[in-house]
This record gives sequence, structure tokens and C-alpha cells, in this order.
Amino acid sequence: MLKAFEGADLMDIFKAKALAGKLERALGILRRVMDQSERRVFKGEKVPASQKVVSFFEDHTDIIVKGSRETQYGHKIFLTGGASNLIVDCRVERGNPADSDLYSQMLERYRSLFGGMPRQVACDGGFASKDNLAFAKSHGVKDAVFSKKRGLSVLDMARSAWVYKKLKNFRAGIEAGISALKRAFGLDRCSWRGWEGFKQYVWSSIVSYNLHVIARIKLATA
Repeated sequence: MLKAFEGADLMDIFKAKALAGKLERALGILRRVMDQSERRVFKGEKVPASQKVVSFFEDHTDIIVKGSRETQYGHKIFLTGGASNLIVDCRVERGNPADSDLYSQMLERYRSLFGGMPRQVACDGGFASKDNLAFAKSHGVKDAVFSKKRGLSVLDMARSAWVYKKLKNFRAGIEAGISALKRAFGLDRCSWRGWEGFKQYVWSSIVSYNLHVIARIKLATA
């Protein structure tokens, strides 16, 4: 004979299961903290950043180190913008990948989204390398400019010094869009929980920003 549970009893069961899940998660994080502490303090082992827990509440948080800059915590995001000032693509990464390691992947991603390689590309200096320039040129990119040369000549990157300057200025202009994303659309600090929440928050900021850009274009052409 099956016993029928009252509504209150079911609610208590759901609450107990939710609490058990939270406790299990907390114990898992504490075990990881104890493990990294033992390895670092007692064994003198250098624990890779990818294995460290730096936040109890947001245990997906990565340690982000860029040269001599102050260490930050969160996730790297890589934005692709167009001449319209719209953000046309975004990658949210785990770990602390070097910018230069993702250059070819971002171009391939662009091709898969839009059906072909861009004719011209302007990127931050962190992406600059001879291999990345060679990849871009061999895949149909006419001008592949980096804000820092890092041993590359202007004419290696662009067809002329004039084109190089124009593309470099274009990349600098994208910084204004990134600044707006941070100041006006909350991209400086994520307030949504979990790894999935982080990605959703980033994309919600981008969508809001793009709608604002489209509205301004419509008003200007009305």
C-alpha cells in the first residue's frame, strides 16, 4: 500500500535534498582547498593556477595574470567587433589562456559564423606573432594588424602605412565600446551565480549594448 505524502512533507523532502546538495558541494570545495594547501605548504609543490580554489561561493573563478599587471579574478572574455560598432561575437574562456594562442581559433570561429574570413583584422598587441600573421594571410585576410608590432613590420601586416594606421585607429576605437560595456552595461563585475550564470550575464550585457547601438543608428538615419 502506497502512502500519500502531504504537501508539507514533500516540501520538506525537497528542502532536505537541496540542503544535501549544498553541503556536498561545500565539502568538495573544502577538500580541494585542503589538498592545495597541503601540496603548497607541506610538500613545497607549485600548484597550477587552474587547480586552485580562490572563491568558496564562485569556485569556477580563474586567476588572471597579464604580465606585470595586478592579478585579477574572474574569466577572460574575447570580443569581436565590426565597423558598425556592434559586438558580433564573444568567447568566454576558462583558465588563463594567452591571447596569441586563440587568434586562429577566433578567425575560424568568425568564418563558421559568417561564411568567410574578414577582409581586414585589427587586434590587440597580445595577439601579435609571426605565426598568427602567417595564418591570417594564408587564409585570405588582406590586412592583419596588431597594435604592437613585436618584431613584425608594417608592410608585413598591411598593404601600406596608411592602411596600417587606419586599422590601428579602428582597433583603438573599439576600446570605447568596451568602456561602455563596463560602465553602462555592467560588464565590469558579474553578479549572477555560477559558471553558466557568468556566461549568461556576459551575453546579456552584450545584447543590451548591441540594442543600444542599433537604436542609435536607427535614430541617426530616421
